[in-house]
Amino acid sequence: MAVYLTDLGLVNALGAGQAAVSQALFAGERALTLCDWVPGRTTYTAPVTANLTSLPPELQVLDCRNARLAATALEQISPTLELALERYGAHRVAVVAGTSTSGIAEGEAAIKSLMETGKLPAQYHYSQQEIGNLCALVTKLTGATGPSYTLSTACSSSAHALGSAKRLLDAGLADAVIAGGADSLCRLTVNGFAALESVSAEPCLPFSVNRSGINIGEAAAFFLVTREPLIHDIELLGVGASSDAHHISAPDPTGAGAEAAIRAALSSARCEPDEVDYINLHGTGTPLNDAMEAAVVARLFSHQPLCSSSKGQLGHTLGAAGATETALCWLALTESCTPPHVWDKQPDPALPELYFAPRNSLLLPASPRVVLSNSFAFGGNNAAVLLGDSRS
Repeated sequence: MAVYLTDLGLVNALGAGQAAVSQALFAGERALTLCDWVPGRTTYTAPVTANLTSLPPELQVLDCRNARLAATALEQISPTLELALERYGAHRVAVVAGTSTSGIAEGEAAIKSLMETGKLPAQYHYSQQEIGNLCALVTKLTGATGPSYTLSTACSSSAHALGSAKRLLDAGLADAVIAGGADSLCRLTVNGFAALESVSAEPCLPFSVNRSGINIGEAAAFFLVTREPLIHDIELLGVGASSDAHHISAPDPTGAGAEAAIRAALSSARCEPDEVDYINLHGTGTPLNDAMEAAVVARLFSHQPLCSSSKGQLGHTLGAAGATETALCWLALTESCTPPHVWDKQPDPALPELYFAPRNSLLLPASPRVVLSNSFAFGGNNAAVLLGDSRS
């Protein structure tokens, strides 16, 4: 059964909306800025600078930066959402959302206020930082009343949301699904990754011999997923998942779990590896992750498709990364251009050679085109999303 990513709303450090993000993405712009949140050292983050949508007064109990990021993305596709609600009925529109930080930044500010003044801020409510609040927010903003839930599997959260959306449609439990994710910057995650010695003191350089870690970003991306192409006819061909549980924070160096997820996505889509034209790599810029992913891609895709990691441009958006990077693949298909691999062009000789996309790389003109997005998370929680031109 065909499943379509029929519309997309997104916001990240490159901009808000399809046009703004496309322009900056394909131009190879970096949106990384110096951050002093880690005591005694510096790093870079990728904050959103676009104006964010405010929440209505009745939703103030959920108001936080994460919620406003999500609301900004959803507002961009509100006409399509209204069409779906009218066409299918609110009870047949489901919501699956992924996040890892939720409104932790508001919790940090509340604790600081409590320590300094003895009082919590009047506008603070614990609901703002509950991990499960994102689906509640989306349902209230859109009016969807079908099945709804939030997923939190670290950096694969919103990729799994797309897999859940496809399963809901395939099972006949919904006729449309609002699926995606949001994550906002906060000191907890920046310092947490610093404690793991995973953050870079410089703009990150995925797959470079000089790579030294990640830069954390923030973003939101939401798709309307349907069985018919209401607006666009880009297909969600398949989603694969695995949980290798190799280590709480380090990837399995053999890449067995990552490979299993990619193979599952290919099997779900009934695609062969040599049909993949472009791969959006997880590409965090950490030594272990890049080494593992390069090995997996080299052994699975011997035809050397174009590859790139977006994290050199908009950072690692954590729970929003899966949906955000699938969104970049969606833009690649709509613009017939691949996101460039932004780095220092110094490959690591210890890694298998990959074909990194330079600026102005066109997707192969042959149709249907197939693109892959990889998301690998703590605990070996892996996801792979395959999308492409309509095959109907």
